Amino acid sequence: MAESDVNNLTDIMEFVLLGFQGSPQLRISIFCLIFVVFLITICGNLMIIVLVSTSRNLHTPMYFFISQLSISDILLTSDITPNMLHILLNNGGTISFVGCMTQCYFFCSVEGCECFLLTLMSYDRYVAVCNPLSYVSIMTSTLCVKLVIFFWWLSLFIGFIYIFTLSRLKFCGRNIIDHLLCDLVPLQEIACSDTFPMKLQLYVLSFPFLIVPSTTIVISYVRIVHSILQIPSNISRQKAFSTCSSHLTVVSIFYWTIFSVYVLPTSGQSSDVNKITSLLYTVFTPMVNPIIYSLRNKDIKKAAQDIIHRYLL
Repeated sequence: MAESDVNNLTDIMEFVLLGFQGSPQLRISIFCLIFVVFLITICGNLMIIVLVSTSRNLHTPMYFFISQLSISDILLTSDITPNMLHILLNNGGTISFVGCMTQCYFFCSVEGCECFLLTLMSYDRYVAVCNPLSYVSIMTSTLCVKLVIFFWWLSLFIGFIYIFTLSRLKFCGRNIIDHLLCDLVPLQEIACSDTFPMKLQLYVLSFPFLIVPSTTIVISYVRIVHSILQIPSNISRQKAFSTCSSHLTVVSIFYWTIFSVYVLPTSGQSSDVNKITSLLYTVFTPMVNPIIYSLRNKDIKKAAQDIIHRYLL
């Protein structure tokens, strides 16, 4: 190993995450809120996975993608929240260099996979609404499984590229991160070596991670709305809109938070504002997804009622 590589690993052995600096009462209140959200997230997403796995009525491409989204939400919140709770409880905390890189790797990979899954779900809705007669022949179970496996591996690979470049930055002396988690932007800010390659890589890889998926989703929904407006019956139009409304809500929340953190300028924002925004897409969004799909979806409600009657009543 080259000497510079050794220095990269030995100069900084751990980072200090500050979390929210405030009164003990404030930190305990935030801790309790995030802990409750964490429990709801795990239970809600597990419920979606179990219902989709056990109910034959939910063995369709859309619900398969929803179950994969629930898996990614569980992985994301499990990667971020436990250490975040520890930091809040102890008014800050340390994380090793390897632990920081590992957390950042899974965070980037899972977020990337969610972008791809939401894109697949929008395409599924596009085929269902705009080409319903060919839906079964196009969205086959084999194709759906292959697409999901491909995008999981692609996300893991792109995440590895991010972390490989990030781990080669030189951290010498400054190891305090004024944030709740190990994220790409805060780590770049404390690096003492040239961060241009990392920033360039972020812009380049944002194309497959953000630009292509978001553009595909927008085009899909423009065509969906156009097709729905051509339907003569009001009842049929409302039914078509209802099949897409849940997914469109999830997409809007996800991309609004992602773009607000990584695309929109944050130089004029305080660190607390950045932390709160990060909480939205790392902690609260994974909780909101199963709530939206369960409360606004008749099929999932019916599957839950069948499970309750079958095993509990």
